[in-house]
Amino acid sequence: PNELHQSVVKLGHQVAAQDFFEYERRRSGALMTNTHKPIDRVVIVVFDGLRADMVTPELTPNILRVVKKGSWYRQARTIFPSVTRVASTSLATGAHPLMHGIVGNGFYFPQALPDRILDTGKAEHIRTADQATQGAFVTCETIGDVLAKHGKTMSVIHAGSAGSTYCVNPRAHRHGHWTFSVGGHDNTPTPHVIDEVVSHFGPLPEAEVPKIAAQSYLAKIAIEKILPQKSDVTLIWFSEPDTSYHYLEIGSQGARKALINADANLGLILDYIETLPDHEKLALVIASDHGQISTRDAVPLFDQARAAGFPIAPKNALAEAQIIGAGGSSGELRVPNGDQKTLSYLAHWLMDHEHISHVFSKDLNGVDGVIDGTLSLSVVGQGHERTADLMFILKSDMGVDHYGLPGLGLLMPGDVAIGGGYHGGLNPIELNSVLILAGGDMPSGVVTSAPAGIIDIAPTVLAMLNLQPAASMQGRNLMRKWNHNFALQTVAASHGAFHQSVSFIDVGRARYVQPGGQAEATYAS
Repeated sequence: PNELHQSVVKLGHQVAAQDFFEYERRRSGALMTNTHKPIDRVVIVVFDGLRADMVTPELTPNILRVVKKGSWYRQARTIFPSVTRVASTSLATGAHPLMHGIVGNGFYFPQALPDRILDTGKAEHIRTADQATQGAFVTCETIGDVLAKHGKTMSVIHAGSAGSTYCVNPRAHRHGHWTFSVGGHDNTPTPHVIDEVVSHFGPLPEAEVPKIAAQSYLAKIAIEKILPQKSDVTLIWFSEPDTSYHYLEIGSQGARKALINADANLGLILDYIETLPDHEKLALVIASDHGQISTRDAVPLFDQARAAGFPIAPKNALAEAQIIGAGGSSGELRVPNGDQKTLSYLAHWLMDHEHISHVFSKDLNGVDGVIDGTLSLSVVGQGHERTADLMFILKSDMGVDHYGLPGLGLLMPGDVAIGGGYHGGLNPIELNSVLILAGGDMPSGVVTSAPAGIIDIAPTVLAMLNLQPAASMQGRNLMRKWNHNFALQTVAASHGAFHQSVSFIDVGRARYVQPGGQAEATYAS
């Protein structure tokens, strides 16, 4: 682990092309000597919010145990907005929000809730949306859907919100799959499993920060119940370090304790797996859904917009609203009557705001938005019929917080205090998620900068089980060798003194968004 960590430190944020060449050379050798190495089942372990630069021997020795046996995509990317329910749906569907329809942690969805913002963290909102869409709130196929078609099973052991529990296998009940949530009956699409678990493992853990007891409870369920039953895919979702990053600050002792505890529980799971007679036929995916940065200051953006004459309605009184908004570090704005003049004025007001870095609008030509100076929503994987008229991002940078950790930015007022961690934009630290694959045809002991991301998990997991991905999956099978020029592309737009850009790498149908137009790396083949 120490050698691996040193290689990561040496790599840093500057990635040389030869790193990719070495990875492909080693992977080509692995494919030649271990072609179609059989995998019977896959275990996915997610550490919510884990920053990739906090995978260290001190904090996460067990994650590094998996790196030693597999491949770590050190520059892996999440999606935009870099928030949990959107990212968890992208993990499950192998697609951007453009395809799956979960366009934000909170967004206006009048088909389900015409008078308020739909909060995807709330169980009652999720149930209402699921009923309103007849089970199609997630609008494309998931890992669970594909598994069910082939008579295979998926088990989920989750410590997050109702929304993220739902989104990783939204049709679990229909498929006869098994989803447990530490949040209880309301937080799972298969509530009967709560009684089943409690009868064996005792009462659900109390809410706390850090969520120490919850992570240990999940590990016990995995080791004593689910892994022995041999589900084809098991997903274990630790809600730490995300919760502690938010409320105790990213570099705090409490957040470090939470991460160390979650990693220790991974260690117990790994120890158990190594005792299994068929452990060589079990593949592991270790991931995070996004990173986090620290809050520099709070900006009351919507209050300022109202003072400028834009009647943005309160989020729970939207019945006859002229402008509807939802936001955090990034957010959305809608004009229900479709008045393009109002939209244009609003977009340009945002561009003139000193704290705004990006403004996106509906697609014009694949690059530009329909409003002068904006970029197309499609550039960042948005553009679903549910997507807002405008999306924006508050500024962030790579400044360091008082713990010496890079990544500082602005947030709209909410329940995260100044200094607390947040996510949702295009900051390099937010976008850089953890992604480690071990088993099957993956080479071992590799730290690579090859383009990859959260949208690749679903198609790769299915390929490990010799199943074809759903047609809607935009991610790629990372076990497959790709002969491709990985060119970094940048698109830009401006209006007056406002300038914005977004960089990305496209590989097949997969797009990996890079931070705000500043190239972290270039790739060549």
